[in-house]
Amino acid sequence: MVLWLASALTSLVGTRRIATGRATTAQMRSFSSTSEYEQALAAEATLPSGFQVGTAGFRFSPAEAAEGTRATMNLTLIVADAPSSSWAAVFTKNAFCGAPVTVGRNRLAAGGDLQAIVVNNKISNVCSGSDGVGDSEAVCAAAADALSLPGGASSAVPAAAAELQRESMLPAARAIMTTDRYPKLRRASAAGGSIATMLSFVLTDVAVPRAELQRMLAAAADASFNCMSIDADQSTSDSLVLFSSGRALAEFEAALKRVCDQLAADVARNGEGTTRVAVWAWGEGLGASSDPSRSPPVRHVLRVAVRGAPSAELARGVGKAVVNSPLVKTAVAGNDPNVGRIVGAVGSFLGRAAPQLDLGQCTMAIGGDTAQQESAPFPPHERFVEVEIDLGAGGEASTVIGSDLTREYVDINADYRS
Repeated sequence: MVLWLASALTSLVGTRRIATGRATTAQMRSFSSTSEYEQALAAEATLPSGFQVGTAGFRFSPAEAAEGTRATMNLTLIVADAPSSSWAAVFTKNAFCGAPVTVGRNRLAAGGDLQAIVVNNKISNVCSGSDGVGDSEAVCAAAADALSLPGGASSAVPAAAAELQRESMLPAARAIMTTDRYPKLRRASAAGGSIATMLSFVLTDVAVPRAELQRMLAAAADASFNCMSIDADQSTSDSLVLFSSGRALAEFEAALKRVCDQLAADVARNGEGTTRVAVWAWGEGLGASSDPSRSPPVRHVLRVAVRGAPSAELARGVGKAVVNSPLVKTAVAGNDPNVGRIVGAVGSFLGRAAPQLDLGQCTMAIGGDTAQQESAPFPPHERFVEVEIDLGAGGEASTVIGSDLTREYVDINADYRS
């Protein structure tokens, strides 16, 4: 069985052993250029046993574009050596999901084995009319034919199949990029992954029963990608697939959670035009910068940690209210610890979600210091700026990922046609 997914922001992970969880030197350091970053990334790009990846580019003429206009697209194949019953997926909840998401849901519900995933970048294949699902199935059939799979898009499928190799995930991480500036790829010694708009692919050679794999993936996504927000919109194509070759359960689950945490941080940091980012305070997932000629000299990471809530769901809602607030996001971009904007965002959310909550014990800190409206501007920091909110109303907590809002973000999204 072949699964086709299409989308836009990207990352990838792969591994062959259970990771220790300690950040590597490459994960902790900063990079002065995209090429330097990718050189370090290449060392983390080893594919798990039992997998191959291949990529190919092609040109096409969009029906709605001006006559003679030619667009470019990449096609990526992720292929297991044999059909695998050990795979899981979670998809967008957007009501206008893309046809590939519909096909993916059907594949998951049918319960069959999976041997290959086809990924295209740039075009999300949404609102494609009655032919959308049929076109998706045609791409899957073309991949099955090119790979000689049982039951078996574009003319690029055979070309991508011809480029299949077992050495590195980096070509695939590059090929699924769209507006993101650099590929995102993580290796934990038991799971590896790659992610786009959000498309994320986690590969492992650890054999795990399918039902257990689905449970672990849903839990990992809930604690990582579902705690990330760049612009408060949910893509029509968001998909997270966990795919096991079964070659080689608690340790694996912990490794999966670490991988998803790191990928979520990478996606938020590399959102279209974003500069400073809200992420975890520990080393994994921090430090990689884009080309310095395209980004400001000060690069921050922002962590919004909410505790003292009556429920984890409410804590997450408070965190997302902060990272989704345009006023807070622009304050972060301007290096301004504007406590009033943070308080306003928190109060606006709680006024709707929990108006009965007693906030008499609520405290807030920025960088470990209790926040005051008259505070001096927060100093530039190589790693991150921490925002901590204690509601003083319970024992639950959540940490949320977000990003600032810059002129570049507006320019990219105003000029880019998806």
